Amino acid sequence: MADNPPPPRTRVVLGEATAHRRPADPARTDLADQTPISEALVKGLVRAQLALALRLSLVVLAGLGALPLLFAVAPAVGGFKVFGMHLPWLLLGVLSFPFLVLVGVAYVHWAERNEQDFAAVIRRPER
Repeated sequence: MADNPPPPRTRVVLGEATAHRRPADPARTDLADQTPISEALVKGLVRAQLALALRLSLVVLAGLGALPLLFAVAPAVGGFKVFGMHLPWLLLGVLSFPFLVLVGVAYVHWAERNEQDFAAVIRRPER
């Protein structure tokens, strides 16, 4: 058999060599430049997120922290049985986890809403 030369190479180009650049987003430029206005807006977002976290922390503290207090003040409540389990075990050992997940889901939802509001303020056209 004779040696056949390999076929010539084919160069495949998936895009143009000179990519079209989109114009810079003025909102990102303002935030990157750290102007006093952008600094104030970012501080406002951080404050809103912190306030949300503190409010939901108080909800968790009140919801879960009040239960041991209730059982200490009214020991008879701790003696109730629901589905064969004592009420304190059911509330603190089982139902506390769905409560914490619900608070976490609410936090993520409201935090994303805060960020969307922030983005809407940043992207709002100047008048």
